[in-house]
Amino acid sequence: MTLAEILASLFPQGHAVAVREGLVTGTGPFGDGPMHVVGVDGDTPLGVDGALVLSRAVLDAVRTGDRAPILVAVDSDSQRMSRRDELLGLNECLAHLAKALLLADRSGHPTIGLIYGHSAAGAFIATALATRVLAALPGANPSVMDLPSVARVTKLPLDTLEEMAKSTPVFAPGLDNMVAAGAVHVVLDPDRPLGGQIRAVIDTMEAEDVRDRLGAERGGRPVAHTVAAAVADQARLG
Repeated sequence: MTLAEILASLFPQGHAVAVREGLVTGTGPFGDGPMHVVGVDGDTPLGVDGALVLSRAVLDAVRTGDRAPILVAVDSDSQRMSRRDELLGLNECLAHLAKALLLADRSGHPTIGLIYGHSAAGAFIATALATRVLAALPGANPSVMDLPSVARVTKLPLDTLEEMAKSTPVFAPGLDNMVAAGAVHVVLDPDRPLGGQIRAVIDTMEAEDVRDRLGAERGGRPVAHTVAAAVADQARLG
């Protein structure tokens, strides 16, 4: 689905969501109140300027005090690979965006990521993965790092990594692997109205982060829940 199709399905009565230079901001009617929408469209790389625009939109939503849902729609490239962005502190700006989404969640705004195209690396982590739950549409292609990049970092042959990826979902790119690892909570049905499906996601949203549990249940992260429990026990013991 395109972003226009997604917005039409979510807001059949119309909306005030706009896209400027690949950045998505605005609101639409959702139930008895609004839904705030931010995101990246058109496989746009996310740089310093974009991260700050989206951060401001999220913080403006928090300042309203309406506790309305915030949808983060994502079809991006990775972070913008430019000398200017790196010198201006791209890592800090992406972290600021992720923290703004975490603040929104803690302030009572249900945060839902929706990946419908590509996303990778820092842009993926600072948007889709920074939400409380992440939904996807068929055809989405998320990755934390593609295998050629992993090969350059690890110095392992690409064919070795491709073979490893067949049996290790937490390590591999692609929607199916992200679902198996628990990063993507649910894949939506594009043939049904998205508003009701998003409402169901919000209504079943749990208070804590359950990605480790989902990954364990789906076979993509067989020891994740055990490790998380051990870390929590250690924290309680001081």
